[in-house]
Amino acid sequence: MVSAALLSAIAVGCLVAAARLRRASWPVRGPYVAVIAWQALGLAWGVSTIGALLAFGLAPYQQGVFGGLVALFQDASAHGLSLTGLSKTPFGATQVGSLILGFALTLLLFYGLAVSFVHVVHTRRRHHDLLGLVAREDPDVPGARILDHPAAAAYCLPGVLRSQVVISAGALEVLDRSELDAVIAHEHAHLRQRHDLVLLPFSSLKRAFPRVAIVETYYSAVALLIEMCADDQARRERSAKELAMALLRFGTVRAAPIPAGALAANTDDPEVVRRVSRLLHPMEELSRPEAAAVLLSALVLMATTLSLWHLPL
Repeated sequence: MVSAALLSAIAVGCLVAAARLRRASWPVRGPYVAVIAWQALGLAWGVSTIGALLAFGLAPYQQGVFGGLVALFQDASAHGLSLTGLSKTPFGATQVGSLILGFALTLLLFYGLAVSFVHVVHTRRRHHDLLGLVAREDPDVPGARILDHPAAAAYCLPGVLRSQVVISAGALEVLDRSELDAVIAHEHAHLRQRHDLVLLPFSSLKRAFPRVAIVETYYSAVALLIEMCADDQARRERSAKELAMALLRFGTVRAAPIPAGALAANTDDPEVVRRVSRLLHPMEELSRPEAAAVLLSALVLMATTLSLWHLPL
């Protein structure tokens, strides 16, 4: 029961820490580190919540979560999971219910991840095929394909073998050459660092908990940080002013909707103002000691959470 209590405390602590991280000011100074912090909190919350439910349900074995699961499967193979078999095990009704909730939450989270992955792969494959029919190469715009559409749009479609950056004809009309190069650099940063995979666990949480508003809020926070990461990479090739002006120009014209499964430089989200402000008024980057403290905290959090699965109490 001690491990169940400690894991429950970690699960609650992750929610509190996520709320504070959402309101903190330092992530814009170190978006890469902040994304890792979000990943650690999300993973630790899932592992600790599932662990707390299983630890409570498996408490009669007094072998911890891992040892209890082994003992449970041994009992299941010996007695079966029928009501008759369960009556031969030392579980109470609340413990059986806790086990069911733990396994159900595990299946729900993996279901959300698997369905999100399959949906994204299918959507991107279909869009890649469509672009093969309607998009064209332009020697004046290397590194991107041109889509003849009057609305302004710029986005990338990640993939293992055929990643693409797409620029609409409408975007070419509103961007000058330097701004266009900055946008393309931003999209290539998404592709090189596979930001789509970074965002996938959070999109799977949205699918698993579609009616929970806080999940959408945290997803948006991570998505904004990922855009800032791509902004920082683009600033290494182009000036911050060029990218900021491109974002502002997208905001003054009719922007095309971005297809599902794509990562876009332009957005109607009010958070784009924060990105422009950050580009035009750069802050001092997160210091190495500060970044190391966040990364070490994330490592300790995960190590502690996993070690509690072995606590035989």
